[in-house]
Amino acid sequence: MREFETVVVDTDILILGGGMSGCGAAVEAAYWAKPLGLKVTLVDKAAIDRSGPVAMGLSAINTYMGMDGKVTQNPRMPERFVEYVTNDQMGLIRQDLVYDIARHVDSTVKHFEKWGLPIWKDEAGNYVKSGEWQVMISGESYKIIVAEAARSAIAALGDKGQIIERVMITHLLKDEKEPNRVCGAVGFSVREDKFYVFKAKVVICMMGGAVHVFRPRSQGEGFGRSWMPPFVNGTTYALILQAGGELTQMDNTFVPPRFKDSYGPVGTFFLLFNTPATNAYGEAYVGGYPSELDKWAPYSHAKPCPTPMRNYEMILCAKEGKTPYWMRTEKVVERFQKEITDPKELKKKIKEYESEAWEDFLDMTIAGATNWAAHNIDPLEKPMELQMSDSVFIGSHAGSCGAWACGPEDLMPKEYADAFPAQYNCMTTVMGLFTAGCGVGACAHKFSSGSHVQGRIAAKASVKFANDQKDYKPTVSDATINKLKEVVLRPLALYEEKSGYTTSPDVNPHYISPHNFLFRLQKIMGEYIGGWETLYGTSDKMLETGLWKLGFCEEDTEKIAAKNLHELLRAWEAIHRMWVGMACARTRLARKESRWPGYYYKFDYLKLDETKKHFINVKYDVDKKEWKVIERPMIPII
Repeated sequence: MREFETVVVDTDILILGGGMSGCGAAVEAAYWAKPLGLKVTLVDKAAIDRSGPVAMGLSAINTYMGMDGKVTQNPRMPERFVEYVTNDQMGLIRQDLVYDIARHVDSTVKHFEKWGLPIWKDEAGNYVKSGEWQVMISGESYKIIVAEAARSAIAALGDKGQIIERVMITHLLKDEKEPNRVCGAVGFSVREDKFYVFKAKVVICMMGGAVHVFRPRSQGEGFGRSWMPPFVNGTTYALILQAGGELTQMDNTFVPPRFKDSYGPVGTFFLLFNTPATNAYGEAYVGGYPSELDKWAPYSHAKPCPTPMRNYEMILCAKEGKTPYWMRTEKVVERFQKEITDPKELKKKIKEYESEAWEDFLDMTIAGATNWAAHNIDPLEKPMELQMSDSVFIGSHAGSCGAWACGPEDLMPKEYADAFPAQYNCMTTVMGLFTAGCGVGACAHKFSSGSHVQGRIAAKASVKFANDQKDYKPTVSDATINKLKEVVLRPLALYEEKSGYTTSPDVNPHYISPHNFLFRLQKIMGEYIGGWETLYGTSDKMLETGLWKLGFCEEDTEKIAAKNLHELLRAWEAIHRMWVGMACARTRLARKESRWPGYYYKFDYLKLDETKKHFINVKYDVDKKEWKVIERPMIPII
């Protein structure tokens, strides 16, 4: 096999991931590191200008309090936000972490505006809120603006700042003198024959959530199309898990109801236009099953109705054969016609609606606009079909999977402190390993602004940690580095050695291709672990069978072959997805209730059980190859 150059990078603060959290971390870390003379390195497998879910653009910032009162409606305080998130996640949330986001998030939105993000305002200069927490923006270039600020901050460090792009991180480095300490990471360039070794005092691991662990609904020519970007593959969770960190709420997979096949946004239609949604018979499915929802009281009675319960009503609707679901966009025009008698005003209002509807899709999901065109749909005249998507792992939207992370000193219950080797905000249960955004579990509804501010929070704590540990030197032997290099590049070597055995490189008894491995994983997850194939249902017996089959997937990871650097990237993405899937299956097996029935439910425990309202965490011992399930209490702070 061709030789790969080994590139060693020594730094103090290593930021893994260039999404919203990573860019927030870069800005904050650079600010605090500069006077201390600390080096900051950011690594991303893509390019940070278009990295992460916000790369497509957004038309709203979904987490903003408006504590200064300068909003068109709904100024809110952190206590109300914590109450809202707790109810939406059916009572199971880390309130200390959520409160910490809420009290700081407005400042990060002010930064966005200062950097050039167009935020909608009224004539008095107040931010336009479309709901309780949402601020409207013209955000096609949202991520580019945020990334530019991160680049400028790192550049201001001179030779103490560095951004390295197009590098896939595969493993974290553990200190050989301190078993529960992370001291860097390794990976490879997806463009050049280079193997990277990063050594650091502190690592902030925040490479997003995971999609395509479960099988996507879009198949054939549309394979890979999903609500979450297809390049988000669970590296955050897999690496924290393999480093010995605890993951929490890994059974809580978000199932977004979105426009069918394009997965375009629904928030603007629901919140800004008050668009009704119905089943195939014109009936409102939300609120249509009160007796069933009573079984999930008191959360199902909260206002607004929790996301898992609204989803569950869609599932109940599907079981009755009342699909498809429709977003009745044409009803908005009918409402305007009843409310506005002046023909000129009516024409103007309809034109505004049409313009904002198209802008919403062109800002966020261009495929949604092309899908309308392909079906000859004018949203002013015809309804648009909705669908529940495939399950995704996300800790920053209406899902709460991720790492068990340390909270702020003034808010975190003392009962949680023993889990952490030291008290630093956003540090995992592994010394020197921090996370943010989708990486922090039990902390839903961060969205883009909350992820950015949590990246800042984690970075500030990380710089303090690095400065407190200024004399620390990572201990990693050359033998360890060489072994990891061999493991990382093994798929290339296997392909080179065995590909000539058959005439078709994809069919070979000596190896499996990355995409065929992914198909196996997705089939198991969908059919046994609670995917859309079973209408999100599973059971202990199904999970046990799924885990047995996932065991074969784990064996197969040593036989994945890659013909080039791109396939090597896909190979490691698939391996990381497998670890996420196993963590999910084990957590679902341990939970003996259906707390989030619209995300997944258990046929054998189809109920809410408040005696089981606790966090279920999992961790993995790489040396012993053993899984451990840990229960931790839910302790409210408000």
